[in-house]
Amino acid sequence: QVQLVESGGGLVQTGGSLRLSCAASGLTFSPYGMGWFRQYPGKEREFVAAITWSGGDTYYVNSVKARFTISRENDKSTVFLQMNTLKPEETAIYYCAAARSGRLYRGLDYDYWGQGTQVTVSS
Repeated sequence: QVQLVESGGGLVQTGGSLRLSCAASGLTFSPYGMGWFRQYPGKEREFVAAITWSGGDTYYVNSVKARFTISRENDKSTVFLQMNTLKPEETAIYYCAAARSGRLYRGLDYDYWGQGTQVTVSS
């Protein structure tokens, strides 16, 4: 059974940082592209960042470029999202996901999803 388990969410002040982790099990991790998405209450999930299987390419939504960094450690089957200079409007549930193929910015192309971790940025 494939599991993606996020951790590292929590409460942080405006301008603060958090590092999210997503540990995968039940799949051979390295062939999968990995992504982070977030969901605001009552809204669709939106793409935040993604990384190819090798880690050689990364993608970000424009609003987080230069503040967020996605990385992965294939030997630990884990993907990370370092989030700096957080803003109150980025309060959301953050999900990681795994895609064997497809376009990494598109949620529909992902095969597996985690349960999400809450990030709350206080103003």
